[in-house]
Amino acid sequence: MEAEEKTVWEESFSYDGYQVVRGEFFAHTFEPSITFNDSRVYVNMACLKQMPMVDYIQILINQQTKKLVVRPCGEDEKDSFRWCSHTGKRKPKQIICRIFYAKLVEMMHWNPTYRYKLLGKLIKTTSEQLYVFDLKATEVYQRVRQEEGKTRNTRTPIFPSEWQNQFGLPVEEHRRQLQINIFDGYTVFGIKDEDTGKRGGNK
Repeated sequence: MEAEEKTVWEESFSYDGYQVVRGEFFAHTFEPSITFNDSRVYVNMACLKQMPMVDYIQILINQQTKKLVVRPCGEDEKDSFRWCSHTGKRKPKQIICRIFYAKLVEMMHWNPTYRYKLLGKLIKTTSEQLYVFDLKATEVYQRVRQEEGKTRNTRTPIFPSEWQNQFGLPVEEHRRQLQINIFDGYTVFGIKDEDTGKRGGNK
């Protein structure tokens, strides 16, 4: 005889004291990511697969929120560049960006010899889709010296020091951060405000 399924019913569940575990703490091969390493920038295959018809992109930076946007664009648009190979089988292309890399390292106080990997989210609006990356939420791969004198990046990431004693953000703060502001006056994604009943959106 099968054991009777037991369900505990409650009128409400309190999330007080709970933290939403950061996605960076899990394996994320199929999640969009962007990597900065040795004056180069490149995305992973997950980015290309979610935008199979996109060959050219622009990168946008918000210096206040420390967010980076990857936006699809046409080949002839100003400041566009190809993010994938020209071959039949599309692969991520490593783009040399010495000046951009140096400015980013200075702004974020990064170590230029380390590799930095950021997870992103695909954001869709009525008129476009793009990726948003939080420059403050990075996986950092330190460069270590091997016995033969060569150096390489470690395979084990380290995270910001403020993450050390937490699994993630408290539930309510996590909900608030679902609203992503890409640049001044432009919001592509919002959540319902339970107090007002209003929903954020494009401005």
